[in-house]
Amino acid sequence: MVEKLKKEPLGKDFYLYVSKSHAFGTDAVLLANFCKAKQKDKTVDLGTGCGIIPFLLLRDGLLESAIGVDISEEAIELANKTKNEFGLTKFTPILCDLKDLKGKVKFGCNTLVTCNPPYKAASAGLQSTGERERVARHEVECTLQDIIEVSAKLLQTGGRLCMCHRPERLGELMSLMTECKVEPKRLRLVCQRKGEEPWLVLVEGRRCGKTGLRIEPTLYVEEDGDWSKEMIEIYGAYKEAYL
Repeated sequence: MVEKLKKEPLGKDFYLYVSKSHAFGTDAVLLANFCKAKQKDKTVDLGTGCGIIPFLLLRDGLLESAIGVDISEEAIELANKTKNEFGLTKFTPILCDLKDLKGKVKFGCNTLVTCNPPYKAASAGLQSTGERERVARHEVECTLQDIIEVSAKLLQTGGRLCMCHRPERLGELMSLMTECKVEPKRLRLVCQRKGEEPWLVLVEGRRCGKTGLRIEPTLYVEEDGDWSKEMIEIYGAYKEAYL
């Protein structure tokens, strides 16, 4: 059955196509903000889904080029539909297993890799009933190690890998980055509100970077029962599209 498509407004007269299986959440928006993309960045977004991260950055006039990689044909169709409607020549969606990118995407020349990965190990917790949901949430098609290894190959020296993940896997994430010569350089915790444990971590590593980790102030989603001032600033034009 063909899923119903929806135009999700992102502000600045921009929208992207999403479906029930290929939508996005707060973590993707926060990661797009955290990566501090530049106009000259050559970017690869692994597991791009509907393309939310590169499309948010392109909406803001950032990136020299962007490649969105996904193993799902439906996801790439959505990303292509958005690309074509806006004439986004800087964006290239690629239907491919990220473990098979050699020869399809240039290695060693990209300045930024982003990834909002499956958070659960293949055997961890209750398995999602739908195949699409299972692939999105569990490491059944790729592992955290697969992601970091291919990211290291994609990046030029000094290039940045920016990821979000669950706090309980932070030690594993940073250890794998170091093993692959992507030195952790920035870390930020995200809490729903003050006094609660973090539900998300944002991490930036640099290819062949020097040691030295900067821990940024905690991001709080809510303050006094409403969105925090910083969250409102991060959502910016996206939030304004619903006002």
